[in-house]
Amino acid sequence: MHVPDGFINAPVSVAAGVAAAAAVAVSLRGARRELDERTAPLAGLVAAFIFAVQMLNFPVAAGTSGHLLGGALAAILVGPYTGVLCVSVVLLMQGILFADGGLTALGVNITVMGVVTVVLSYAVFRGLLKVLPGTRRSVTVAAFAGALVSVPGAAAAFTALYAIGGTTDVSLGKVLTAMVGVHVLIGIGEAAITAATVGAVIAVRPDLVHGARGMAAPLKLRVGGVLVDAPATTPAPAPVAARSTTAVWATGLVTALALAGFVSFYASASPDGLEKVAADQGIDAKVEEHAAAGSPLADYAVKDVADARLSGGLAGALGVGATVAAGTGVFWVVRRRRTDRQDAPAQAPAV
Repeated sequence: MHVPDGFINAPVSVAAGVAAAAAVAVSLRGARRELDERTAPLAGLVAAFIFAVQMLNFPVAAGTSGHLLGGALAAILVGPYTGVLCVSVVLLMQGILFADGGLTALGVNITVMGVVTVVLSYAVFRGLLKVLPGTRRSVTVAAFAGALVSVPGAAAAFTALYAIGGTTDVSLGKVLTAMVGVHVLIGIGEAAITAATVGAVIAVRPDLVHGARGMAAPLKLRVGGVLVDAPATTPAPAPVAARSTTAVWATGLVTALALAGFVSFYASASPDGLEKVAADQGIDAKVEEHAAAGSPLADYAVKDVADARLSGGLAGALGVGATVAAGTGVFWVVRRRRTDRQDAPAQAPAV
């Protein structure tokens, strides 16, 4: 759903840019409460993983494909504030390096794909956890539902922006129906990917899933063939805070590199939901060439590398590397500022 330059006029693009900048500023402050020495590098990895999976377009209807937006996944794994930052880093890397998503439309993309998806998905996620049993399976179910809702919600948000600042005169009713309809189908794929990823992480390291904090099941003992709560005198396991995240980080990075560098070659070549609707409804009549169209990595291919498989694989691997480096750097700075504030000596009151 990367909005290119020319779909939305300049005043609305500027307004969306201001809104996106404000959301990022608020998220930078909020992320200080979500990040610690373990989760800061993992947040960079989440951004890289989202970048990689976004390269895997999957077919959803005749001649149409979809891809992960990632707001729900990021919010549930590392927190909503950090989630907005993760998606923003991904969109920035895609726009600058790969000419994917307009640069003048960056604020629109962050607002629609980052802020809207995170807010909607996390609201649904937290709401469901209040009524579902306090189990890890409930986290996965709530993640599925939150991700499912977030995608058509983002499509509706784009349509609202287009209603205000669209550059072509088209039927907004038809655009809304087409956008929401196709993105409900894409949302099913988003929900499946999100639930599978959250489920995989929660199965091995529930302590690293922001949305699962405080949901650790009590230790059980089997007595006479029946599971009962362990007595309070049973020694507690070692604190999870001391456990290393190196294995999780390495596994995630290798997975992201494999997805972007190899599996992406087999992704659907059909236009995604927004591209298809734009072509069918005439939204793309005034689309503009991307300012970074001459980038050596434009369109996710390395310039002057003739072999398509090798070119796309190298571009994907470089994108994962750039995203994890940029994301980790941002989150370490945010984490560092939190630590500096905590360590700063309190000023003596004025006399």
